[in-house]
Amino acid sequence: MSLKENVDQVKKELDSEEKFLEGFVKVERFYKKYKTIILGLIVLVIVASIALVVKKNMDEKNKYEANIAFDKVLEDPNDKEALAKLKETNKNLYDIALFMQAKEKGEVSKVNVPFLKELVDYQEALKNKSVSELNSVSMENDFLLKEFAIFNKALLLANEGKYKEAKSALTLIPETSKANDLANLLNHYLATK
Repeated sequence: MSLKENVDQVKKELDSEEKFLEGFVKVERFYKKYKTIILGLIVLVIVASIALVVKKNMDEKNKYEANIAFDKVLEDPNDKEALAKLKETNKNLYDIALFMQAKEKGEVSKVNVPFLKELVDYQEALKNKSVSELNSVSMENDFLLKEFAIFNKALLLANEGKYKEAKSALTLIPETSKANDLANLLNHYLATK
């Protein structure tokens, strides 16, 4: 190697070291300028992580306690302490327990649990023989007994002598439905009307 090549190589090494130091100085300036924000974000991330772990543990504990309380209510429906614990830890299970207690007594209980609420509305509509109530229940997209509600609506309309309306209601029941066989039977009856 010649002297000139050695000098060029030393210059390159100094340039790379200079750039490294320059980058380090920039990072240091950035850190000093935004030190409180950076530390605040780190603390926030740590606190949020701890809070999530604590919340998860509390949710698991509440779930466990709610299940134990629900088991006690199933064994003894008059256990007030278990009902209070259930109301405190899980509102949906509390509503289900009240629904079951009312059902045993032959009463109707208003609940806010999605599928049970619709089922109670359906039972009330059948009990009241109300076409309008059955219509509103059958219009719910996620109602489990939608086709049966439509069939019962058509049956009530046929009993009232509204045969055209009953026929049009039966067309809403898809052929793939379990209620389709019942709808076909009612359609055969309505064909003579």
